[in-house]
Amino acid sequence: MTNLASILAESAAAHPEAVAIKLDDVEVSYAALNDLSARVAGLLRGRGVRARDRVALVSPNLPQMPAVYYGILRAGGVVVPLNPLLKAREVAYHLSNAGARLVFAWEGVAGEVEAGAAEAGAEVIRIDGGFQELLAGADPLFEVAAAEPNDTAVILYTSGTTGRPKGAELTHENLLANATVSRDLFDFGVGEVLFGGLPFFHIFGQTCALNAAILAGATVTLLPRFDPVRALEIIERDRVGIFLGVPTMYIALLRVPDRHKYDTSSLRLAASGGAALPLEVLREFESTFDATMLEGYGLSETSPVVCFNQRDGIRKPGSIGTAVRGAELKVVDETGQEVEPGNVGELAVRGGYVMKGYWNNPEATAAAIPDGWFRTGDLARMDDDKVFFIVDRKKDMILRGGYNVYPREVEEVLYEHPAVAEAAVVGRPDELNGEEIVAVVALKPEAAGGDKDALAGEIQQFVKDRIAAYKYPRSVLIVDALPKGPTGKILKREITVPGA
Repeated sequence: MTNLASILAESAAAHPEAVAIKLDDVEVSYAALNDLSARVAGLLRGRGVRARDRVALVSPNLPQMPAVYYGILRAGGVVVPLNPLLKAREVAYHLSNAGARLVFAWEGVAGEVEAGAAEAGAEVIRIDGGFQELLAGADPLFEVAAAEPNDTAVILYTSGTTGRPKGAELTHENLLANATVSRDLFDFGVGEVLFGGLPFFHIFGQTCALNAAILAGATVTLLPRFDPVRALEIIERDRVGIFLGVPTMYIALLRVPDRHKYDTSSLRLAASGGAALPLEVLREFESTFDATMLEGYGLSETSPVVCFNQRDGIRKPGSIGTAVRGAELKVVDETGQEVEPGNVGELAVRGGYVMKGYWNNPEATAAAIPDGWFRTGDLARMDDDKVFFIVDRKKDMILRGGYNVYPREVEEVLYEHPAVAEAAVVGRPDELNGEEIVAVVALKPEAAGGDKDALAGEIQQFVKDRIAAYKYPRSVLIVDALPKGPTGKILKREITVPGA
């Protein structure tokens, strides 16, 4: 069966008593998770959800989240996972764009979601204390809806440099195939414990932790909000064998002063993605925790894993490794022609992990996949061993703590402030987060004579109130004017910020 939800049904049939999801003292077996997802599916059918209907899900990593995720798929719906940090205006845009008329929202963020849903005309089902009772009253739908390989399973929103967020349509086959290659890449099965600190609303955690673990019959132990001390406690308590994370997580673990007092001997493998991993962090982590660390590469549009340093292949620190099974990679010039090994060009990807396209956006799809090869926008080179190295990132994108932040989205909010005449958002190197967000603004004449420090704080708070917490600028610099080219375009390359 092609439906991604079938991996839960099959694992539940094979080992019903095994623990699928764990959060501290709460353990959910495969049988129980399967039953919960069937009840979610029954609840959705009772509310008129049918095949290909989009249903949004806004939740951190809690035990209910996988039940809803697989329940939507089981009913034949399309999951639209959204970051719980989104504000009401962002929620409204995503729901409207996806055409989602129903959204599940964790109670901790239900206020923002309900405000956004009201604007978008969507119904909200709260994941709160009464959620279990709601599911208990639903007739379970144990049958998994049929799905074709190319049917959309998930619409994952990714920001763009030229406009508002776009929804990458990932198919059942995309996600099932990538979960399979991830399971094989990290070599785990029934009884293995994976660390579940990567958010499941992001593709890295969704595929490599959640879907791969459910496919394998493994256990995912959750940490809804990352904290390095809690992470070490969980590794010790649950005998975690595989840690999946972004570089900032590994840096934080290494900075815990008394990390050596925790028993982390169960840890055998760590996988890093989402941002470039500093070589010194890789070396220190392997020596400190006596575990193999593998760095790789992927994008929301590629499900995500397409390139990785592999246990049984060539491993080159500082690289993203070699193409995984089922993925083709090449480095191309501006005309789409492949460049010689050692030369820098844009990384292009082809194969069964590449998205179906951007939701209702054929122009963006054609631009991203002009000839069957998905253009990543990342500059890379390949050596003679077919090992790939990322040389630089997309022109304007800022990578903060593993999250992609696109300046234009932040700039649009800055321009809404009544005192701002011009704005540019740039990245500044940051030891912990990789990059930090800096807003450089010029003021309108009527605002230029006030207290600039106070106004900078006001502008920062203005943005913070309107976009997700990882996106707002940590510094606001007020300048007389921004550098411009002959056409009046702001020249970001000529902007200098302290610490850059």
